[in-house]
Amino acid sequence: MLGLIFTYCATAFGVVGSLFNPFIGVLTYVCFAIIQPDLMWFWSVPQYHYSRIIAVAMLVGWAIHGFGKWNFSKSTGVILALSSFFVWALLSTMNSANHDIAWYYVTRIAKIFIPVLIGLTLIDSVSKLKQLAWVIMLSQSFVAYEMNLSYFQGFNRIYEQDFANMDNNSQAIAMVCGVGLAFFLGSGVTKWWQRFIAWGGAVLMGHSVMLAFSRGGMLALIVSMAIGFLLLPPKKPIHLFAFVMIVLLGFRLAGPQVQDRFMTIFVDPQERDGAAQSRLDLWVDNIDVMTKNPLLGIGPDHWPLIAHQYGWEPGKEGHSLWLQTGAELGLPGLGFLALFYGLTIIRLWPLARHRSEHVVDPWVRDVGRMVISSSVGFIVSAQFVSVEGLEIPYYVILLGAGALKLAYSADMAPALERQARLSPATAGFQSVSAMQNVH
Repeated sequence: MLGLIFTYCATAFGVVGSLFNPFIGVLTYVCFAIIQPDLMWFWSVPQYHYSRIIAVAMLVGWAIHGFGKWNFSKSTGVILALSSFFVWALLSTMNSANHDIAWYYVTRIAKIFIPVLIGLTLIDSVSKLKQLAWVIMLSQSFVAYEMNLSYFQGFNRIYEQDFANMDNNSQAIAMVCGVGLAFFLGSGVTKWWQRFIAWGGAVLMGHSVMLAFSRGGMLALIVSMAIGFLLLPPKKPIHLFAFVMIVLLGFRLAGPQVQDRFMTIFVDPQERDGAAQSRLDLWVDNIDVMTKNPLLGIGPDHWPLIAHQYGWEPGKEGHSLWLQTGAELGLPGLGFLALFYGLTIIRLWPLARHRSEHVVDPWVRDVGRMVISSSVGFIVSAQFVSVEGLEIPYYVILLGAGALKLAYSADMAPALERQARLSPATAGFQSVSAMQNVH
């Protein structure tokens, strides 16, 4: 019943709020994309197009308010990479054998591309970055909470049951995307209860990865934590202490079954189980398709249609986002998608590592850390699963692109000058409102 009330109230809030502030529509859309209320509470919430209703209101509000601000600054290359990926998917669709299947893929990507574009045009303050980060973190943490609650009640939902058309491996990847974001979000706040919520969410998501028994997810979580350690802010012992405690807690929560499952990654090839070996064979076959169709690929979502030609059962996925994208969209399509993630990480790195003086607010450095940690984890884990429809990594990159837009934008200079004239106490109180009034 609570799920039904939340769904209806959030939908109404997103629709009405979008007309006055389209960024409310973006936040509500992101929340629904992660939680999937009609699937989360399938027993009480009727299946309906809630996200579509919010999307229409968001588009109307965006138009009413002048289509946002298109000065993307350092994030221009990021949004161009995503736009090029979308256009290349359209070109590949025109060249595909089955247009219906290919157009369905394009539709799914459009449902991600359009909110990301709208969101980036609307981000004009650090306050909006914070709102987006908290919505992503809280939404994914809630999913993790539900998965943990189900497990402790006797049913391992994340492993035994698909959620939002995602199997255990795909759900593990979504959790990995949220762990780094939650940790550095907690590092960037000063109130103890906010820190408790964020770091608690990181623990819930990390434990969910283990409950999924996904070797790729476990490996990606370790890589994400290693990158997070490198990005820890200097002279912050509490952050180092929290990081160590979360890692130790993770090892404590990982039981023998989880540890044994993970260690099969490193066994001798002759002892490798069938699932691991089949992934390697699938990767080889996807590379073969890519080399034979290097420009436009065989068409979006078309690898499952030809899998039988390589000895697999019909409908078999490629079990690698990167290699299957290259096979289906060609090398340019793969390149544009990789550039979308890679360029964001490269341009955020100086911010995250304190190598740049051009910052609107010190908090954008925390954004850099959370986006890099989460995105690297996703890049690693996506090598093991085909997850082209997973939305959270796109919204994490939106967060990073928004930080780049603000950190290097000349439009923010007046706000910085006004803030510099304030006393430290007054500056702390008025910094957010100053950023919101820039435009």
